Amino acid sequence: MAEGDPVPGSLFIYAPNQGAPIFFAIAFATSAIFHFWQCRRYHSLSLLGLHPLCAVLLTAGYTLREYASFNYLYSPRNLITYILSQVLIYICPPLLELSNYHILARTFAYIPHLSPLPPRHILTTFGALMAVIELLNALGVALAANPSSSQPNRSLGKDLILASLALQLTILLIFVALASIFHSRLVKSKFSTSTITTPLFTLYASTFLIFARCIFRLVEHTTGPTAVRLSDPESLKSLTPLLRYEWYFYVFEATLMLLNSVLWNVWNAGRYLKKGVCLDPDGREVQGEVDRRGVGRRIGSVVTFGVFFREKKGGRQFEELRELNGGN
Repeated sequence: MAEGDPVPGSLFIYAPNQGAPIFFAIAFATSAIFHFWQCRRYHSLSLLGLHPLCAVLLTAGYTLREYASFNYLYSPRNLITYILSQVLIYICPPLLELSNYHILARTFAYIPHLSPLPPRHILTTFGALMAVIELLNALGVALAANPSSSQPNRSLGKDLILASLALQLTILLIFVALASIFHSRLVKSKFSTSTITTPLFTLYASTFLIFARCIFRLVEHTTGPTAVRLSDPESLKSLTPLLRYEWYFYVFEATLMLLNSVLWNVWNAGRYLKKGVCLDPDGREVQGEVDRRGVGRRIGSVVTFGVFFREKKGGRQFEELRELNGGN
């Protein structure tokens, strides 16, 4: 069957490639191993723990997609595998974006008197928003990926996905604005070294990859018909090419997220941002805020996107350092 022509009864619309999922499952598994090693090596699990988690989830997602590529015709069992693979793949980008907020907060905490916001406000504010995005995204994908559900449910799923993408793009722009303000202050100061600029440039590159992926997903859901009706081959032919051609998915979803994962393998932020240390306005390394929470509270903070189980005494040192610097 010609490329782009729908396959009757296929959950993917097309006959899925059987080699690409193997490559991406192995690639993400390899990246996950390096992330776990780096978290241990640089004691950065609290900072970068979402990266090995997402790499594992993506490995599972593409492993299930490989199984589904041999069992892609509609059946209740195949449908469950298909939906699980879609959910595992699509819930990771917002989590990787949340990881970027953790890194930005740690960057701000390293030179707090140059930060436009108290570092802990980054996690609490953006973490709460990311929790909303993850909920909308997971529900939306689960509903939209099920071709056997009713048309109203699929439409609701599409609307939830669009809402999560729009909110994610908005937050990304705010994130870049905050990072740029900090960067401009850094350039004008005496603290512009590779220790702090390398994580910043890596953040910019990571944000660009996630932003490009969001744009692709937004275009996918707003250009042309997207309602999948497996029993109507003619309607499948009218679907947007972004759904009918599999290479779009592998270029703008799988490849972009793999590049993001490898990016943080190469320029791991744990190598540059020392935990519990910050610079005062004179450039001296001083003791930063010490996280006195137990392991359970730290895990609870990560699971709840930093909204709950927060350290009680955050922000005081930030204000003191800003006062020493004249309130700038």
